[in-house]
Amino acid sequence: MFIHKIQLRSLYLCHNYTVNLPVMNKIKIILVSILFSILVTGCQTVQQKTDAIVKKENEKLSKFIGKSSSELQIQLGKPDEDFKNAEGNLELIYNTKKYLIPCERRFEINSENVVIGFVSNGCF
Repeated sequence: MFIHKIQLRSLYLCHNYTVNLPVMNKIKIILVSILFSILVTGCQTVQQKTDAIVKKENEKLSKFIGKSSSELQIQLGKPDEDFKNAEGNLELIYNTKKYLIPCERRFEINSENVVIGFVSNGCF
């Protein structure tokens, strides 16, 4: 097996350094693998945190399902918008911002004034 050798000479010291190229390639592969592993692990951590936040938000808002719209408004205050949707149900919309990120929570209220659904966008 033929091994390439590189000789490096220092300006002030006259030492010869021999570098084995296949070893350098292995070191590069190992470093790239470690960096890739760190990136993948970081992305998984962000996804896990995001999933936990969404789950917590859904648990919080799910408590309002089956409750009256007046109970919802006691807890969350007066909605920013309200209108009748295509199905004839009332929709209450609450808009907030956290760290300049807009958050919208929509609640659907049936004809008996009971919360039957919700949608949360951008909330954490």
